[in-house]
Order: sequence, then C-alpha cells, then structure tokens
Amino acid sequence: MNDALFEIGAPGADVDAIVARVHATVSEKMKQNLYADARVARAERTNLAALKDDESFLAFYLECLRDAVFVDINDFEILERRTRLARVFVGFKRLVWKALKFYTYRLWSQQNQVNGLLLSAIDSMENRYRDRIQALEKRIEELEKMQCEMGAKPNANRQPSDLQ
Repeated sequence: MNDALFEIGAPGADVDAIVARVHATVSEKMKQNLYADARVARAERTNLAALKDDESFLAFYLECLRDAVFVDINDFEILERRTRLARVFVGFKRLVWKALKFYTYRLWSQQNQVNGLLLSAIDSMENRYRDRIQALEKRIEELEKMQCEMGAKPNANRQPSDLQ
C-alpha cells in the first residue's frame, strides 16, 4: 500500500526522474537566490507529500497564516513595462497613488487589525483544543490502565461507572 498523499502518473512517465529533476532545479534556483520569497523556499522544504498527518498539516497551515496575516501597506516601486511613454505612465501612476494613499492605508490598516484578531482567535482555539485533547488522551490512558488492573482482579460486581 502506498502512503503518498497523492500520486502522479501517466503511461511511459518516469515520475521519480521528474520529481528528482524538479527538486534539483529548485535547489539550483535557491542557490542562485531566484526564490527571494522565503515562503517559496519553505514550501519546497515542507512539501505536501511530507505532511501526512493532520497535526503536522495544521501546524504548517498556522505557520503560513502567521507569515501572511498582515498586508504590506508600505510604498512600492512603480514600474512600467511599456517602453513608449514609460516616464509619463510612471508619473501618472505616482500621482494617482499619492491621491489614494490615505484611503488605502486606512483600508489596509483596518484589514490588518481584523486579520491579526482572527489569527489570534484561531491560535488560541487551536492551543485550547490541543491541550484539551492531550488531557483527554491522558485520562483515557489512566482509565485503560485502571481497567487492566481491575480486569486482573476477579470482581463480578464491577460496573462501568467504577472507571470514572
């Protein structure tokens, strides 16, 4: 039985060779700093095939949320890919950006507040439920241990309520 999260296949395709080439290409591009965004590099290191259980996936997902929760509201470089009249277009875009900056900053600042509050709520819920599950697992283990100990003693009058 294959434990992979998903499979890629086609008649005549050497999947292992393809995956090896992709990994080699990504490694080479990382060495050349072509992946400036740290999230891209981390995504390759923690690819989905490695995340087989719910706990590691949830931890990975929450880490991604923490990294991406806030919208970048800082100024950015305005570029123009058209060569003809590029200076005019860039000047116009800068003028429009200066006129709208106040409104976009307010909008994105509010969005950042909401995103931060939602992430805090999700984080605290995850921590609370993880602690609760651990406590319940510990209690189950203790009850099973008690049941085994009681099972070794002959007691015909034992009730399920005795295990509480």
